[in-house]
Amino acid sequence: MDSPRFKMPGSGLRGQWVWLPVLGGVALLLAGYFTLPLEIFGPHRPALSWVVFLCALALLAALLLRQVRLVLAESDRGRPGVVIVLLICLSLVVFATAYLGLSRDGQFSGLDTRTDALYFTVVTLATIGYGDIHPSGQEARLVVVVQIAYNFVFLAAGASALTRRVRGRAATRIRSRGGQAHGARAHGGHSRPPGDDGPLSDPPARFRP
Repeated sequence: MDSPRFKMPGSGLRGQWVWLPVLGGVALLLAGYFTLPLEIFGPHRPALSWVVFLCALALLAALLLRQVRLVLAESDRGRPGVVIVLLICLSLVVFATAYLGLSRDGQFSGLDTRTDALYFTVVTLATIGYGDIHPSGQEARLVVVVQIAYNFVFLAAGASALTRRVRGRAATRIRSRGGQAHGARAHGGHSRPPGDDGPLSDPPARFRP
């Protein structure tokens, strides 16, 4: 008889659909970035633009650190892995919006569209310099420096926590699967109570004294 199959916790449909909120959240962020009236930010409203930008960064940093603490504490509250991915994507949208607003004041060379701003943000995150888009104004260069520092401190911490979370979950599932397989083998064979070193069963009659 074939041994019964055991599934790891979180496998199957549940494991396959767990990242759907991430895909949906990223899709909503991109849809909002390309459709919302971001023209309200720019050189014609400098105070509003800077206040919203700095407040958004401070809020995202606080939320990221909170999720990192949950991962380090190995807490089961919420889904910090999903939230960290969404916060990182949202921070990229915030920087892209800032670059787009600065481009209206001639602060960038080669940055004309929302796609250009998002592209430059991702390139800066990856520390890749193609030279096709570059900051030419002082304010733009300042924001680029802020993004680089933000990436090294907050986004790197979030990515490290996300990696630790995924590895921890994978190790837990492997241990659980191994425990279930061991239990199945023990259930299918002979078992003895703890501390009993005697034979598993009575010996045959011909071997009895």
